[in-house]
Amino acid sequence: MSSNTQQNQQSAQAAPAENNLGSTIVIFSVMMVLFLASLYSLSFLTLGNPWPMAACLALFAASFWIPQTIMGRSDSAGED
Repeated sequence: MSSNTQQNQQSAQAAPAENNLGSTIVIFSVMMVLFLASLYSLSFLTLGNPWPMAACLALFAASFWIPQTIMGRSDSAGED
């Protein structure tokens, strides 16, 4: 039973693979471009044209949704 406990402790201590610095910078840059593009789309907003607001909401949501769901970083809250 103690060997099973030791195996569980060793597997719990193993850190998951993280992105290296280069890929993290690229991912951050792409998501920042999406976010800034969402803000830029608001410069075309008028009362007669709602599409810039739709683009703003879509780009803004994508800039948060992609890293949190597709890239799997939303499950890191329980990590030690």
